[in-house]
Amino acid sequence: MAIWLTENSKVIVQGMTGGEGSKHTARMLRAGTNVVGGVNARKAGQTVTHEGRDLPVFGTVAEAMEQTGADVSVVFVPPKFTKDAVVEAIDAEIPLCVVITEGIPVHDSTWFWKHAVEKGGKTRIIGPNCPGIASPGKSNAGIIPADITSPGRIGLVSKSGTLTYQMMYELRDIGFSTCVGIGGDPVIGTTHIDALEAFQADPETDAIVMIGEIGGDAEERAAAYIEQHVTKPVVGYVAGFTAPEGKTMGHAGAIVSGSSGTAQAKKEALEKVGVRVGKTPSETARLMREIMSA
Repeated sequence: MAIWLTENSKVIVQGMTGGEGSKHTARMLRAGTNVVGGVNARKAGQTVTHEGRDLPVFGTVAEAMEQTGADVSVVFVPPKFTKDAVVEAIDAEIPLCVVITEGIPVHDSTWFWKHAVEKGGKTRIIGPNCPGIASPGKSNAGIIPADITSPGRIGLVSKSGTLTYQMMYELRDIGFSTCVGIGGDPVIGTTHIDALEAFQADPETDAIVMIGEIGGDAEERAAAYIEQHVTKPVVGYVAGFTAPEGKTMGHAGAIVSGSSGTAQAKKEALEKVGVRVGKTPSETARLMREIMSA
């Protein structure tokens, strides 16, 4: 079992005929993902071949879903067109929309998130500005490398793409049920709490790694949720312990104001509810290793 993405997921790629979409469609196919087609209104009716598979290009997400039974869309569309692409996916009521694109204006992200809520929350959005979601050995939707870990019983949710990869690699011998890169923008579709809830309910996830970063209060809110609702062991890591005070770092969401949003404040909030927090990614992996070998 896995959360949100399984071996039965049928994936379409919005922007499949573009440079990034084409490259990563091939990578997803090599990872065993069941990619069933792409969407590009200007190239509808064409067929493209990747990894020996002929994939149809549809004019709309709705048409792709009707023809293929797709239930996941991965968005590789330039920032200025991403809002329209995501709205189209929401209007078609695709269950999962994974938005890889970075550099999307926050106003656009806010708009399509509000639109998803108004449509009844039928479409789960992961991202934007994220590496996607991978259920090792089953399916891979996005840009997460497929060969750095193995299937297992750890769930991973992370704001950072590179730290997602590092944690997957460090714990590759134990393996993961699902790895979710939620992205670090100020407005994202799926939060730490959403993933914690799903991993708590997943019978094949035994423990959870949560990676956060400086800025905002997402980790503090996740700590409050863990205290009330999560019974599985959680280990955490907060990127940014060495960040210079008063300097905006990295992701657009990593904005620190006074003591609010600092790595230390987040670490303390998580430890207060029983989450073991590593000072480095490697130490965090070691803490999870201890839990899984107990």
